[in-house]
Amino acid sequence: MENKEYSNKQIPPVARFLFLTRWLQLPLYLGLVLAQCVYVFHFWVDLSDLISAVMGNQTALQHILDIVTIEGTTRPTKLTETAIMLVVLGLIDVVMISNLLIMVIIGGYETFVSRMNLQGHPDQPEWLSHVNASVLKVKLATAIIGISSIHLLKTFINASAYDEKTLIAQTGIHMAFLFSAIAIAYCDRIITQTSQQSGEH
Repeated sequence: MENKEYSNKQIPPVARFLFLTRWLQLPLYLGLVLAQCVYVFHFWVDLSDLISAVMGNQTALQHILDIVTIEGTTRPTKLTETAIMLVVLGLIDVVMISNLLIMVIIGGYETFVSRMNLQGHPDQPEWLSHVNASVLKVKLATAIIGISSIHLLKTFINASAYDEKTLIAQTGIHMAFLFSAIAIAYCDRIITQTSQQSGEH
């Protein structure tokens, strides 16, 4: 009933036009879907090479060794535990970036373009039921911290290949991401409390 009453309202032409411009974001989200496809392809290439290298495929082994070798360091001659760990961390990194893309695509479309009407769908993401711009920012900041943590761990595993300034710089960048996420979450909490207090009055 409420939606029917709203549909009967006369929307000024300028307001209608400006509201329709939100669909200009649709190609951006479709572009991110293509980027997701690239990451899926990259994931399976690295995973298949890792499995083939373990099975003794020399071409796949050379590709894996190329991935884990840092410029200026000695190239490993065989698949070591450290090399496997670095490749697996790279795969986890791809998965986390893919999760970030999904949050941006689905959450952004739902928040800024149009409702998906997924209420009651068994596969609806739990976070999508209460998503808004503030929640999306907090979740994105948390995801970025996770990605940064993976990169920092990969750096620490190869700490001998980096100088002290690089290690300190990467740690500082990670801490900056962490404090930024805390600040965003704190601001969101203040806004939520203020809104609740305004509603009570």
